[in-house]
Parts: sequence; C-alpha cells; structure tokens
Amino acid sequence: MIYVFYLLTVAAVVWFSVLASRYIDMIDRSTKLSGAFLGGVLLSAITSLPELFTSISATTLIDDASLCIGNILGSNLFNFGMLAVVILFFAKGFSQANLARSHRTVLLLLLLMYVVVWLNWQQVVDAEIILGAESPWFYVSVTSLVVVLLYALSVRYLANDNGAAKSDEEASEEVALSLKSIVVRFVAASVGIIVASVILTYVTDDIAERLNLGSGLAGALFLGVATSLPEVTSTISLFRMRNFDIAFGNIAGSNVFNYFVLAIADLLYVRGTVYFFEDSKVINLTLFGLVASATMFVMLCSRKMWVKMAMALLAIGCYFAFLLV
Repeated sequence: MIYVFYLLTVAAVVWFSVLASRYIDMIDRSTKLSGAFLGGVLLSAITSLPELFTSISATTLIDDASLCIGNILGSNLFNFGMLAVVILFFAKGFSQANLARSHRTVLLLLLLMYVVVWLNWQQVVDAEIILGAESPWFYVSVTSLVVVLLYALSVRYLANDNGAAKSDEEASEEVALSLKSIVVRFVAASVGIIVASVILTYVTDDIAERLNLGSGLAGALFLGVATSLPEVTSTISLFRMRNFDIAFGNIAGSNVFNYFVLAIADLLYVRGTVYFFEDSKVINLTLFGLVASATMFVMLCSRKMWVKMAMALLAIGCYFAFLLV
C-alpha cells in the first residue's frame, strides 16, 4: 500500500507542477523576457519547488541530512540524464538550435558548485572539521555562502541575456484568462506542490527504512527521480515545440537552483551542516554529477553533431554508472 501511495503522491507533484508551468507560460506570452531567463530562472524555480520543500522537510522534520543531499544530487544527475535522452530523440533539431551563450556560464557555475561541495567533504575527511563550522553564521557553512553567491551570479547572467526576440505572432497571442485568474491558479498549484512534496518526503523515508536502502540512495532514487519529473515533463513538451533554448535553460537552471535549495536547507538544519555526509552513494553522486555537468558544457561548446551525441550518451552513462556502482 505504501508504494501505491508513493505513486499517487508523485502523480500529484507532477500534475501540480505542470499546472504551475502552464500559468507561467501564459504570463510569458505577454512579456519580452528572454528564453534563457524564463527557462533558467522562472520555470526552473517553479519546477524545482518539490526539491525545495522535500529538502526542507528532510532536514527540519525528519532530521536526515543524507536524504536531503541525496535528493538534490540525485535530482541533478537524473535531470541531465533525461535531458540527454530527449536530446538524442531530437538530435537534428537540437544540433541546429541557437542556444543562449549564458547557458555555458551557468554550467560553469554549476561545475564550481560541485567542486565546492567536494572540497568541503574532503576537508571533513582530512581534518575532521566542517568547513566554516568553527565560526558559523546562523549555522550556515562557508560552502553555503559560496553556493548562494554562485547562484546569484547565474541569475545575473541569465537576466542580462537578451535572447531571441519573439515573433509578431507570439507577441500578439492572447491569453483566455485574466492576469488575476492566472495568479490565483498559480498560487493554488504552488500550494499543491508544497503539500504533495512534504508528504512525499515522509513516504520516501518510510520506504527507505523498509527496504534498508540508506538515506543517500533513497534520496537519489525515490526523492531525486520523483521531484525531477516536473522538469522532465516540461522539457519534453518544450522540445516538441522546438523551444530548445527554454528547455535547456530549464534543466540547467533547475540544477543550479537545487544547489541554492541545499544552501537553504543548510541554513534551517540547526544540528549541523547538510554537507557532512559519510554515505558512499552521496559521494558517488557528487562525482558522477560533476562529470555529467562537464559533458553538458562540452556539448554546448561544440558545433559538431557527433560530439553532441557522444556527450549525451556519456551523460546518460553517468546516471546508469551511479546505479551500478
């Protein structure tokens, strides 16, 4: 029965997230914001709400930091793996797409986030101290401060990206609902995401105990995959509409936002820091996530189709390699 309840909760998270994305799309039709900003900041923040509230629940309600970081890193790895699968299906269109240059900057900042978290863990192993723990600032480690700074830089680059101008047809397209109605429905969908995400955290913790998986693996498999479904759903829809810029920005922006979520969870976790993890599965997630992020960066930098496809296969391989290891 617990597994049926898990699937129902996952379905609720996806449904509410898709609704929220649709209302953001309605607002998009009446603005001149760039695709990089819409996908990398606005849409990514909406579809990452499950990661936000499941991570907060894991630290403040369940008191399980490994479940939190497993959720974030597992979600990031799954995001890139699924993005790579979709890219393979739309290989020709994606290889010819004109993506915003700011996506490369965001991926570089994401790589730095992985390195910072890895160095923090190495500091714990080598010196048996937590980076920044001797002089905590509201229980936030130096790692979280660096992550917040890197996230702020990514938002700045995306906000300054002018992107491609909308066509006259897109600019003149009318929305059936009034702005007030859209906002009310968006708020309702967001509340639904919050409630379903909190429930999902408790269900995942129960499954982890029953299967004796460990919090890190449970967070990566159950929470990481479930909370990534909104990103995957919206990305597939955008690829079908050949809106590759917003689609790629949604995934890259979601992964960067997830690290920002990790910093928030660290702020709220008063018993220590979420970066103090001993689970080998979480360590593997960090390494494979770093490699997957690097492959995406190489993919954007190369103009050759075979290189893009090879990097996509490598990103998919990183996710399956984690499952095997």
